[in-house]
Parts: sequence; structure tokens; C-alpha cells
Amino acid sequence: MATERQKQAARTNIKSAQRASHKGAAPKRGHELRERDRTKLSADRFAFPAERKEPLNDASHVRNAIARFDQVEGVSDAERDRAWRRIRAAARRHGVEVEVRGWRQLMAGRRS
Repeated sequence: MATERQKQAARTNIKSAQRASHKGAAPKRGHELRERDRTKLSADRFAFPAERKEPLNDASHVRNAIARFDQVEGVSDAERDRAWRRIRAAARRHGVEVEVRGWRQLMAGRRS
């Protein structure tokens, strides 16, 4: 069951998406990011820019970056700190609600 807070966040995300679709946004192709489009993104549009991992170009990709944060391998804790700050900023920009306070809390009980 979704909480009232989650329902409100979903309504906000839907309204945001509807507004974006009326502003001449990119054609709908689902949530995938084609390789051609991915290579055009600047490095600062990724959670891990040196590795170009986890693009943060829309709300769907931000949610995906949060969900897969523990799966990124070969990065230091300092890089994870910087990536988490980028993800939080992108979440605010795209209207995604993040309930955990930090990436360590997110990874508690998961593999690292």
C-alpha cells in the first residue's frame, strides 16, 4: 500500500511530466536513453561523471540511479558522496522525493 506522502509525490510527478510534455519535450520513447543521446550528455549529467554511469536527465533516470546506487562498482566512498549530492540535486530539480538521508543509509543491509 502506498502512503499518502507517496501518493502526493506521484501526483506531483505526473503533473510535472504533463507540463513538460506540453512544452515541446522530446518525443516519447519510453524511459530508455539511446546510446546516441547518452554520448551527447555532458559529464555533469551523470551521477558518476568519470565513469559516465547513472544518467540524471529526467525523473525516471533519477529514480533508477537511486535504486541501482549499490550496484555501481569500482568507485570510492568520496566518489559516492559526490554522486549522492548530484542525485539529490537532480531529484529536487525533477520533483523526485528521496526518503533516505544519505547513501550509507540507502546501502544499509545491502551488498556493497
